[in-house]
Amino acid sequence: MTAAAPCPVLYSFRRCPYAMRARLALLVSGQVCELREVVLKQKPPELLQASPKATVPVLVFADGQVLDQSLDIMLWALKQHDPEHWLLDKGDALNAALAWVARCDEEFKPQLDRYKYPHRFGLVDAAPASLSGAVFLNALNDELLKHTHLLGEGLSLADVGLAPFVRQFAHTDPVWFTQQPWPALQQWLTRFEASDLYAQAMKKIAPWQSSQAPVYFCGDLTAIKYIAG
Repeated sequence: MTAAAPCPVLYSFRRCPYAMRARLALLVSGQVCELREVVLKQKPPELLQASPKATVPVLVFADGQVLDQSLDIMLWALKQHDPEHWLLDKGDALNAALAWVARCDEEFKPQLDRYKYPHRFGLVDAAPASLSGAVFLNALNDELLKHTHLLGEGLSLADVGLAPFVRQFAHTDPVWFTQQPWPALQQWLTRFEASDLYAQAMKKIAPWQSSQAPVYFCGDLTAIKYIAG
């Protein structure tokens, strides 16, 4: 099986939560992309040329169009094909999902960075950041006590947009995280990390070299696989 050409090129970094949620949406929507794993300390000139912002993910189309925000990539992919209805009814429910993503990016992510990398911010103690982040996690747990996922019983853009960041927070101090009174949140995260979709999105590949053969990936409802170029 070979990928149809031309297809978009995705610059990604496996552990980046922004890149993670973009890959998840691309996979579930069945979009075929060339995947280029980036070493963040040695960013390829092709990435810098495509997006001077120089962060991942970046999706570059054959016509030169560039999407360099993870949410824009998710929305583009799901608007092409949304087999699991992550966009919900595209009305009020989608607006609620987008509001959760905005809260994560604007409210939670700064505290996550301070908690995980206190030295970058001149912090001696990461505890205040963990407590600030816990306010958001408490809100998530309260919502998940009502239903299996953030906006109902089915997975949506909200869950996939937030889970990679909650995962990063949880893995900073797993013992502390499991000791918190967040049973619904903990179960939600466990289900996410145990999913086939997550496993496929997190497959390891070697860092991209301009001389190598392309590596493509795609997904569908029954099987998500990487494709040899």
